[in-house]
Parts: sequence; C-alpha cells; structure tokens
Amino acid sequence: MAKAKAVFVCQSCGAVSPRWQGKCAVCQEWNTLAEEQPVEEGAHARPGIVEGAKPVPVTDGTNETPPRLSTAITEFDRVLGGGIVPGSLTLVGGDPGIGKSTLMLQVSHHLARQNRKVLYVSGEESFGQARLRAERLGALHDDLMLLTETNVAAIGKHLRAGDYGFAVIDSIQSVHTTQLAAVPGSIGQVRECANEFLRLAKGTGLPIFLVGHVTKEGSIAGPRLLEHLVDTVLYFEGEGRQALRILRAIKNRFGSTNEIGVFEMRDSGLHEIANPSALFLNERPEGVHGSMVYPSIEGTRPLLVEVQALVGDAHAGSPRRTVTGLNPNRINLLLAVLEKKGGLHFSDRDVFVNVAGGVRLDEPAADLAVALALVSSFREIPVVENLFAFGEVGLAGEVRAVDMARQRTLEAAKFGFKQCILPRSCARDTRGSGVELHAVSDLVSGIEAALEA
Repeated sequence: MAKAKAVFVCQSCGAVSPRWQGKCAVCQEWNTLAEEQPVEEGAHARPGIVEGAKPVPVTDGTNETPPRLSTAITEFDRVLGGGIVPGSLTLVGGDPGIGKSTLMLQVSHHLARQNRKVLYVSGEESFGQARLRAERLGALHDDLMLLTETNVAAIGKHLRAGDYGFAVIDSIQSVHTTQLAAVPGSIGQVRECANEFLRLAKGTGLPIFLVGHVTKEGSIAGPRLLEHLVDTVLYFEGEGRQALRILRAIKNRFGSTNEIGVFEMRDSGLHEIANPSALFLNERPEGVHGSMVYPSIEGTRPLLVEVQALVGDAHAGSPRRTVTGLNPNRINLLLAVLEKKGGLHFSDRDVFVNVAGGVRLDEPAADLAVALALVSSFREIPVVENLFAFGEVGLAGEVRAVDMARQRTLEAAKFGFKQCILPRSCARDTRGSGVELHAVSDLVSGIEAALEA
C-alpha cells in the first residue's frame, strides 16, 4: 500500500496544510507548522457504540447517571457543580507551579480514603518525586496508585484492568500514542491522546482528569479542540508569589460556569477558604481615596471584593489606561460617561484600576462601584466609611437594576457595612436587610451620595 502523505499542522490553532508554510493561513502565526502523519481511517471509531447503539426514549429511566462523587473538598465540589460525574472527562489548566498537581493529588487522596481505587499517572515526574510530594501533603494511602508512564496504550491497559474509580493524567502534553510519529505535546499527539481518554471514560464510566499546560497567552497548550472534547474545563489561577488560588470553571456540561473555589497554598498543600470575603477585605486601608467595596456574585455565592482606582497627571505624553481584573473596554465606557455627565476630565490623566486579591469581575453590576472609586481618586476624597455600592451604569448616565440585590446587601451587612448605594429599582427587594439604602437613578446622584452621605 502507498504510504500516507504527511500533512503540516499548526501548533497554535490546529489548522492543516498540505505543505509547509512560514505563516499559518488561519491564525497568521509564524513558524508554527509541524509535519505530522495523518491518522488512519477509522481510528476515531468507538467500538461497541457505533454498531450496537439504538435509539432510546428520552423518558427512559433505566440508564440514569450514577450519583456524583464527593471529594470532601467543598470548594472543589462547588466548582464542579456538586461533585465529580462518573464517566466525565475534565481538563485542569493553569500556569506552571500554580498548584495543579498538588490539587489533583489531594483530590485523589480524598477519594482513596473513601475506598475508591485511584490511579495517578505521572508523565513528568519519577515515582520518587511523586511519592515525595504525596508524603509532604499527607496524601499517602494504599488505594492511591502511582504510575510513571507516557504511552497512552499502556495507560489505557492499566485503567481497564485495574478496576479504578478515579484517574488523573498529569499531564496530557506528556503522553503520546505510537500511531503518530509526532513528538509528545504536538497538536496531533494531544488530540489523539485526548480522544483515547474520552473513549475510555465514556465506555467504562471512569471519571478522568487531564492536567494541561498553559501557554504564555494564558490558554491551554494545544488545539481548541481539546477544550471542545472534554466535559469540563477548570482553570487554576493566582499569582505564583501569593498564597491565594482561585479555581474557576470555564466550561461545565454538568453545572454552572459561574462558581469559583478559593484556596490558600501552604506548606502542607492547598487549604479551603471558607470565608473569602473576609480574606479579600482583610488588608483594605481605611480613609483612603480611590477604594470602594463591591458585593460580587460568583455563581450562587456573594463575595465582597475591593475595587481600587488611582488617577494621576500624565507625564509621558498620552495618558495610560491600566486595568487588572476588569474589562478595559468597560472602564473606557465609564470614563466617557463620567466626562460627559459628571464633568470630570480624564483625557489628560493616567488611570489605573485594580480588583484586589486577583479576582476577575465580569458582570456589569460592578460599574457603579468602579465609577465611585474613580471619582474618589480624581477628587482625592475618600468615600463614606462602611459604604458599598453596586449597579450597572448606562451610556446616558442612568443606574440600572441588577439581579440578586438582597443577597449582596445581606453579605455586606454581615461584615459591618452600614450604607449602600444601589439602583432605585432594587431598593424594594433589599428593605429589611439592616443597611441604610441610598437608592439612585443616575450616576451623578450616586457620586453625591458616596462623597456626601
């Protein structure tokens, strides 16, 4: 038989080209095309599923999904939507050294303590290194098995024959299949190995977690197809030099993607933060301008965070706009509204906005708190003590209603905050929360209430 002709696959976006090119025609990246052998026809077929599957009524209850597996780590279970779903394939990504392997080893240990046999596949560390980490974390258990292997066929053989209840592949970029001549970590290898683990998870009901590296752009290394294949994508975030870690669900077929889990890295491993609001506000300075407290909603849990703003004279020509933890386009919108409706000129000022603690805010309900922090720094006047605010700001300067207003005020009241600036249409839902309400309908009224209440 004639030898299959090689193709060239972009290592950035996964686009396939019949010949080598200096620049990818799809993502426009340079020097990213690598030669790979095409996969044999029929290699992706699922044996026993294609021929034997029959249509089943959606009301049929004989094939109900088994109950979720609880890891006894509340923050971890919350992000997954209540626990691990049997037969699911989950991808865990994060920066190098952030704690992905530590988290997976602790989860494996908790499941092993529940009389579940767990296989931890380490493709990057030796047995001695992996055992030394487990000993440091206090994660030694007879049902926690370590395997140092990178061949996907050998890993699959152990998983099928070992009667395991949970498996971790650390990492997906280190394993390889002999069906491809490409090096481990390439687009083709990552795609084929992920497909093999997907077939294994769905065919046996074994939950498998894949640990993935993150590129310098912040995305998981490999094609976007890898994120489409798996059921859940988790990102482990945080500054490497700080102890705070945040686990966030980017994709979840079995739960919400709005939940986050908060951990603290210690010498003995990761520890849950039961009250993250207290942690984020612990070092908040008092009587300083440019600081505002905002009650965020992360999934089903309210979370108090500090929004900081610093406005100063521009000394380098064009003013700078630096934003951390918020959408920069949203900040530009708020600056335009403040100039048009509030008479504050930011065109010749440097503007820096930050969310303390490394939290990222995506909801527009943070507009009012950010705007008040900007005005406080601009005028160099601190906001009223024990004040918090939330509300969406429109282009006309109006303050619009947001959801879960009562949960936000109750969370702030527990930490001693006495006054709240909120949209007028949300005032009725928050009565009786023990907080003095300043209901406003426009941004100018909110500024007056924050600086003169």
